[in-house]
Formats: sequence, structure tokens, C-alpha cells
Amino acid sequence: MPNDRCDLLCLDLPRAEALRAERVAPDIAVAAAERARALSDPTRLTVAAALAHAEGEELCVCDLSWIAERSEQLVGHHLRILRRAGIVVSRREGKMVLYRLTDQGRALLGAMLGSVQVPR
Repeated sequence: MPNDRCDLLCLDLPRAEALRAERVAPDIAVAAAERARALSDPTRLTVAAALAHAEGEELCVCDLSWIAERSEQLVGHHLRILRRAGIVVSRREGKMVLYRLTDQGRALLGAMLGSVQVPR
């Protein structure tokens, strides 16, 4: 089995320091990891993909529940997680709650599934 570590210290200090100075800020890394984690569940990924295929149109929980073949309560739970992560936004219209994918959500979904799976 290959060893994933160097067997000697071979640090290119100038290059490593330059890259270290440019690394992602910890708060940005945490936020990005939360967004990625939000799509790590198959049901959430399915719901987000359905919203992507809706091509900017909003879908209600009933629609998404039918598409994902999951209960409305479960889909509602997953939509809350996606909303907190900034993947989807929602708005209430009377007794309905409508959801759509955010630009960030579309970009992340595209990175995960590939542009073939995520319409623009």
C-alpha cells in the first residue's frame, strides 16, 4: 500500500509560504464545507437536481416530494437544510412554500454532477 507522506522533509519554503498566504480563509472554508455537506445526502441532492431541472421555476414541497418519492415532511426537513446552507431560497405564497435553487447552489450542483446534469 502506498504511503501518503514524504519520507523526508522536502519543504519548498518560498513556494509553500506564498501559497499559504493565498489559502482560503477559515470562515470561507467552513461556509463552503457546509454547502457541500448540505448536498452530501442523496435526497437533498435529488431535490436540488429537480430544482435545477425546473430551469429557474419554483417548485413547492408537494412537487418536490412527488419527484423525490419521499414524504413531504422528509422533503421539508431536507429543504430547511438546503436553505440554511444557501443552496435554495424559499418564499411563501398563501399556504404554499415555493423553492428555487440559488446561483451558488446551481454552481455547486454543477461541480458535483457535471454540467451535463445541471441545465443553465
